[in-house]
Amino acid sequence: MKRRITRHPVSSGARQFAGKVALVTGGVSGIGRDCVRVLADAGARVVVSDVDEAQGARLMKEMARTGAKTLFVRADVTRADEVRDLVGSVLRRFGKLDFALNNAGVDGARAPTAEYPAEVWDQVIAVNLTGVFHCLKYELEVMARQRCGVIVNMASVAGLVGFVNHAAYTAAKHGVVGLTRTAALEYARHGVRVNAVCPSYTQTPMLERVAGRIPGLKARLASIAPLGRLCASREVAEAVSYLFSDAAAFITGQTLVLDGGIVAG
Repeated sequence: MKRRITRHPVSSGARQFAGKVALVTGGVSGIGRDCVRVLADAGARVVVSDVDEAQGARLMKEMARTGAKTLFVRADVTRADEVRDLVGSVLRRFGKLDFALNNAGVDGARAPTAEYPAEVWDQVIAVNLTGVFHCLKYELEVMARQRCGVIVNMASVAGLVGFVNHAAYTAAKHGVVGLTRTAALEYARHGVRVNAVCPSYTQTPMLERVAGRIPGLKARLASIAPLGRLCASREVAEAVSYLFSDAAAFITGQTLVLDGGIVAG
């Protein structure tokens, strides 16, 4: 059966990123996938990275049918050498790196801190925190030499408040917020901006997998936000696009929260 591609309407500044080069890790599903689409719709050439090569191949075929300029490079963000080679691939192909979205992440286990499996802790920290550090390390080197560039790290409202039964995820996302602020201070003088986005419960394949095991979960999560619904991954992608844009040229070291009002109370 032939798959139908739905093109989303884009803003009046649809080609605002023409000539720009973007890197998106964790880009083959969920929030990352929508970020790839939004950036490509805006004219950017997008390098997509993930460990899932099959999903990557499918996404490249889909994007090619829309006329987007995208490239898939497999990389495991927990391995510094693979991240170094990933950034090197971007430079060899396009000669520069304007934008980077460090989005690769896993959710981990659900358990009280004293009962949290140590091996799962190690995995979540390796992907969600150390992986972001690896990406920042090599992206910042390039952007500092260029004297320009914008980085957005995928944090979470779990990086701002405590989340019961999610010790590793919460610790990692708090770490991402700290890394974001530190890197922003260090590299502002090089013309590089670094920010984070902090979504709350978002409609993604990851959430669907969890909800499939827990009846009524999505309705309960939606009711937590004062706005009464889940965040849409497309909304997160638009926020990322804003932070990359010239409209955010004086914004660095910040966390843009998309939570429907959860942390306001």
